[in-house]
Amino acid sequence: MPTNQFSGPDPHVAASAGHRDAPPRYGFFTDTSVCIGCKACEVACKEWNAIPEDGLELTGMSFDNTGRLGADSWRHVAFVEQRKPLVGPPPDESHRGVDALAAAAQGVTVPEQGGWPAPLVPEQPGRGGDGGSAGDTDLRWLMASDVCKHCTHAACLDVCPTGSLFRTEFGTVVVQEDICNGCGYCVPACPYGVIDQRPDDGRAWKCTLCYDRVGVGMEPACAKACPTDSIQFGELDELRERAAARVEQLHGDGVGSARLYGHDPEDGVGGDGAFFLLLDEPEVYGLPPDPVVTTRDLPRMWAHVGVAAATMLGGLAAMFVGRRS
Repeated sequence: MPTNQFSGPDPHVAASAGHRDAPPRYGFFTDTSVCIGCKACEVACKEWNAIPEDGLELTGMSFDNTGRLGADSWRHVAFVEQRKPLVGPPPDESHRGVDALAAAAQGVTVPEQGGWPAPLVPEQPGRGGDGGSAGDTDLRWLMASDVCKHCTHAACLDVCPTGSLFRTEFGTVVVQEDICNGCGYCVPACPYGVIDQRPDDGRAWKCTLCYDRVGVGMEPACAKACPTDSIQFGELDELRERAAARVEQLHGDGVGSARLYGHDPEDGVGGDGAFFLLLDEPEVYGLPPDPVVTTRDLPRMWAHVGVAAATMLGGLAAMFVGRRS
């Protein structure tokens, strides 16, 4: 039976992992609607955790120079270019418009009261030789800082044979690199493809949610460096309430595509310790639409193995008795 599969919705994971008098669970809420793609989080993460440099070569993927999360990229800022309006028409004339900071992040001009265009789209120069047409202006950027999700039901904990991966008193999941033997079992176990191994030594690396900083009352380096508060750190329950209010605000402002991802304790991983506000489908950001804990079937599989083994032993015993008689 997996050791970190807890009963009930979003239980206190630290207490279930053996931490007595554990503090409230901490995590990240990343509001991608105000991400400006500055990559301050990537730089701060690398500086504080002494992570080797990467992403210095052109990838052909626009400004997304790191490409994905990995052993040397514990934070990854995705850049998604779309030919799609930012928002649609407002529901009524008293509409206040999109959040000013979100609009600035998307490169749009927020109209004054009563001057709302339909639809509101980012201002972009025309691409054609004749100056471009109206359709050429329907361009927007989606930017999102991705990170390890610190799952409630973390499959990486189930498969680690050395105890290198452990659950902290804050409910986060951390890799102890000095105990990791480089087996790599955790890499395919992660439903998000977060964990990675360094080719020089084979050990697994990922975000620790700055365990050393949180332990002394500091916020993680990425959240500290974020200039727009796109990355918010705090008690998970409080972050969920804040995120729900933010989605309601965006919906009221006409951004109907805004939705939360990874916040639901009833999802396939029991909810994430790092969840997101997205402006499009999860797949657009490279996230699985319905993640599940990859070790969920282990108890049933071991039960089948036990039954098969017992059947085989019974058959051998019967054959042995038959020969003697």
